[in-house]
Amino acid sequence: MTTSPIERAADSFAAELSRRRVEQGMTKKQLAARMGFDPSYVSHVEGRRHRPTEDFARRAEAVLGAAGAIWQRFQEYDELRHARAAVNPHRDPPVPEKWMPPGTGLIVEQEVATLRYENGRYRCAIRRALYNQGTEPVTRYLVRVAVDRYPGDPGRSNRHHREHPLTFGELDLQAYYDDQGSRERMEWRKKQDRDAFKEVWLLFENGQGRFPLYPGRRAVIEYAYTVSEDKWGTWFQRAVRLPTNQLTVRLDLPVELDPQVWGVETSTAEEGPLRTPVVHTEEDGRARFEWSTENPPLNARYRLEWRYRSEPPAGPVRGAEGGTRASDRMRAAGIVQRGADLLRQPARQFDLPRDAGVARDVVARLRAALDRVDELHPFSKGLGLAAPQIGLSWAAAIVQPPDREAEPVVLINPRVVDATLESDEQYEGCLSFFDSRGLVARPLRLDVEHANVDGTRVITCFEFAMARLVAHELDHLDGRLYVDRMAPGMPLVPVEEYRESGRPWHY
Repeated sequence: MTTSPIERAADSFAAELSRRRVEQGMTKKQLAARMGFDPSYVSHVEGRRHRPTEDFARRAEAVLGAAGAIWQRFQEYDELRHARAAVNPHRDPPVPEKWMPPGTGLIVEQEVATLRYENGRYRCAIRRALYNQGTEPVTRYLVRVAVDRYPGDPGRSNRHHREHPLTFGELDLQAYYDDQGSRERMEWRKKQDRDAFKEVWLLFENGQGRFPLYPGRRAVIEYAYTVSEDKWGTWFQRAVRLPTNQLTVRLDLPVELDPQVWGVETSTAEEGPLRTPVVHTEEDGRARFEWSTENPPLNARYRLEWRYRSEPPAGPVRGAEGGTRASDRMRAAGIVQRGADLLRQPARQFDLPRDAGVARDVVARLRAALDRVDELHPFSKGLGLAAPQIGLSWAAAIVQPPDREAEPVVLINPRVVDATLESDEQYEGCLSFFDSRGLVARPLRLDVEHANVDGTRVITCFEFAMARLVAHELDHLDGRLYVDRMAPGMPLVPVEEYRESGRPWHY
């Protein structure tokens, strides 16, 4: 029987597909799973019972890495098909494309997921190199954040997260889009908000414009978020939801905790150890663990788990009265301690009113932390707390006046617009190194402009003790500590020797 040129071109495509699949050592079922198609569809294309579609060809080329051969065979077939359709549009009708969920036009060419633990918080950073092999531009990307404090005990975890819910303010989610060196911040929008689970749409846009990922184009997205250790269990899991060429998972943990790490591969049917070992290196006081895989199947899950075999060498230090050290109590209350990089970085400004929801979350977290700290120590001089001190790099602070009946003052995106030249020196303490006190000069009056969550701004005048408290917190938002303002050579006073505890400042 004589075959037509279009039939020979379809046969050539099917033969190339089959040859490349066999060279990769993949079954039809495995190839179908990677491409997001039913296994029967791949079998029908190879068996010449179905004609290839453009989307099928793009996915096969990307998954099999055929150096353009599969795509070239498809183009030869497609040109002949269109040429014949132009002569007789009633012959060789197009094969209907298989329906697929939104987003399956994307391929993850490389994913690197890193989890770093420091000062009681985990920072998760994800980098994904994407290729749009579909036929439509991609304008958003779904991100999931799930925590489980007590894996294996869902009842206990559910109770814990009801009492200590994960918040968007705590996450401090930041995302960026990089297209050939052009880096843009990505806006995001909430999709789901539950106690232990969050879903967010990363938008391929920001206030300066839009930057869709068009068919046939590549780009890199990066996003990162923070979770406190009281909500994050000792596990880090990655789920393969899109066709992925390479996946790398990394842990970055303090050497002093002597971490032991192992890996687990899970599917809907079984759970077992990772097929290759986790690589362990140590440098600059950090223990780093890395595991990679090529071409993981869709819906596979890979999890690194660990335990800490040692406590930090310092341990809880006993104070003058036999109790634990003051800084240890603050650390236990969730206060970031001196030495953390976050305390030396300028805080991020809110974009109001767009970030109104985030601002409310951050303020709620500050209020809750202020209440916890207030239970640990009598603060007759008043009390202040800035967002970086609870691990959130946002320009927000809260100040409780010395008058305990007065409402706390909330400061969002604050800046000093005027200050008196008259100043005085008083001893200050800081929740981020509460073991010492230091003599600091401050203005006796500050005029501070700050924002409401709707973006409107007001100016408030603070005097004497409130001026000192506010100035202290504004320094935190600029990445400064009170020791930076002490006179050269002026020593810190250990809290055990400080004689003014429980007494207000004198004016």
